Amino acid sequence: MTDGHTAAARNAADATVRATAHPVLSLRGVTASLGARPVLRGIDLAVGRGEVVALLGANGSGKSTTVRAAVGQVPTSGGELELFGTPLRRFRDWHRVGYVPQRSTAAAGVPATVREVVASGRLARRRLGPLGRGDRAAVRRALELVGLADRARDSVNALSGGQHQRVLIARALAGEPELLVMDEPLAGVDLLSQGVLAEALREQTGEGASVLLVLHELGPLAPLIDRTVVLHDGRVERVEGTAHLHDQACHPHADSLAEPTRTGLLT
Repeated sequence: MTDGHTAAARNAADATVRATAHPVLSLRGVTASLGARPVLRGIDLAVGRGEVVALLGANGSGKSTTVRAAVGQVPTSGGELELFGTPLRRFRDWHRVGYVPQRSTAAAGVPATVREVVASGRLARRRLGPLGRGDRAAVRRALELVGLADRARDSVNALSGGQHQRVLIARALAGEPELLVMDEPLAGVDLLSQGVLAEALREQTGEGASVLLVLHELGPLAPLIDRTVVLHDGRVERVEGTAHLHDQACHPHADSLAEPTRTGLLT
């Protein structure tokens, strides 16, 4: 093993220890099925406070199912899953978690302005009623972070695909989450929007937020990522640390991070 690979393995191991010691998200031996088909076959994963972890792997490896299980959208059939030290079944502090699903239209066909969609991200933090001063400030800041402050009054139906993705991320950021879970935030997004999203995440992680995200390639997010976890057939295949990530950023095609796509399988 080369010195670089040794350092990468050591960094990955150190990051795993830190995450395990102070996890905001912890999965231990988690299993899940979609219909009769097992998808997660014993996932072990921890995200530490202030850590950015990327899930990589082929289609069908279990990436999306893992993050959806983490936010309670997919029921698990075994193992232990905790958010901020609390078992998922008893977790109620959802304002601490922001979730960005796979790319979809920001308002799902419902007429709404950009500000209205982003403001819905404050619902977990407030009771029914008008937005307060703090709510409005959080919405304004989220719009600024994703570069859409000048489009706040526009209909989301007038936005491009990349701008829709920015709105979904701003909605999650408006809730001021401590943990941000994102499912393929760069999929189908133009380079300009990718850069904007990377800068928004840099701002959040700089304030101590933790991030778990599904990616097919690291792209402009590579400098932000502390650790990658590669899944294969519903299990963790390997973990890579920062030394390997920096090499990937310089030589993105030198070592494939994801297996060949297997069409027709759920992720």
